[in-house]
Amino acid sequence: MLTDAKRYLLSLISEGEHQQQDFKYKVADALKLAKSVSAFANTDGGRLLIGVRDDGHLSGVRSEEEIFMMQAAATNYCRPAVQVAFETFTVEKRQILIASVERSTQRPIRALCDDGRWRAYIRVADENIVASPVHLRIWRAEQSPEGQFVSIGEEEERVMQVLSHEEPLTLQQVVRRSGVRRQHVIVILARLVSFSLASCQLRGDRFVFT
Repeated sequence: MLTDAKRYLLSLISEGEHQQQDFKYKVADALKLAKSVSAFANTDGGRLLIGVRDDGHLSGVRSEEEIFMMQAAATNYCRPAVQVAFETFTVEKRQILIASVERSTQRPIRALCDDGRWRAYIRVADENIVASPVHLRIWRAEQSPEGQFVSIGEEEERVMQVLSHEEPLTLQQVVRRSGVRRQHVIVILARLVSFSLASCQLRGDRFVFT
């Protein structure tokens, strides 16, 4: 007979890993965990099911140790620090921990990486991807008290003309084809994406714009 806790966990596991959910067999590396925290906080929030294998099998963890590691990842290895909410469930004598991260209002949330650099991540499907310069610019503009606006000048028109073709283009391709300085292209693309005048998608290992 299924308990309420097991029924709830199985319903979550049946969703699989996706943009707002990730499975962790165990938490052994706070740096790797910080990438997931950053990605969830910078995108739409999400939850980590800790003590669950990739195939959905309930393996269990020692919840106190996992909570300590999660808090270290979110507090010491994320900048600014991120708040994480925890729920612990006991199913068949195994403890399963759910760590929930809300979307941050202080984006970008950067995570400390193995090379000592701080990088911001976003969540795309079930992957944590390093944010593009355009994402960083969008988040920077969100923090501006003046708000955002789009002014259409000669350089904006050149960028929009390049994007009007059906072929998705990388940031560097937009720079090269438009002849506009890279930093200005980043600003223009950020504004166009913010106002849904352009789209940004992950193709392979690169972000492309249309």
